Amino acid sequence: METINIADKLIPGKPSPYSFLRIITGLIILVRGFNFIFVTTTLQSMIQADVAVFAAQSATLSVIIAVLDIACGLFITVGFVTRTSAIIQAPVLFVAAFLVNMRHMGQDSFEFILSLVTFFLVILIAYKGSGSFSADEYFKKGAALDKRGENRI
Repeated sequence: METINIADKLIPGKPSPYSFLRIITGLIILVRGFNFIFVTTTLQSMIQADVAVFAAQSATLSVIIAVLDIACGLFITVGFVTRTSAIIQAPVLFVAAFLVNMRHMGQDSFEFILSLVTFFLVILIAYKGSGSFSADEYFKKGAALDKRGENRI
């Protein structure tokens, strides 16, 4: 009689290429969020110069953007609440790509291209979800095992 470990039932065989795209996108957003935390004054000056509507609240808005980037980047990386995180992150990346970085394209085109690619990847993640190699899938499989009673020790 062969015994099957519960972890073998929960963990998929191998991650798909989409899972790697999701993880890389999450890491890009996460690193950008930590960068904004460490250099908050740069983000505040960009908000004041490029998005004049929010110039008075630039300090508060820069903290909100940095925290959203860190939280959503972490959730997208591990695949937990992925669609919600991608939907929350999409407007932030839209403003970053088209309102802020497009004006500075002559000085630094890499920022614009990175923001644009990340924006389209976030839209793809919001459409497709977390994928097979994610925390969401892990929890779904665990809940299914609990319902069937196979998760007993």
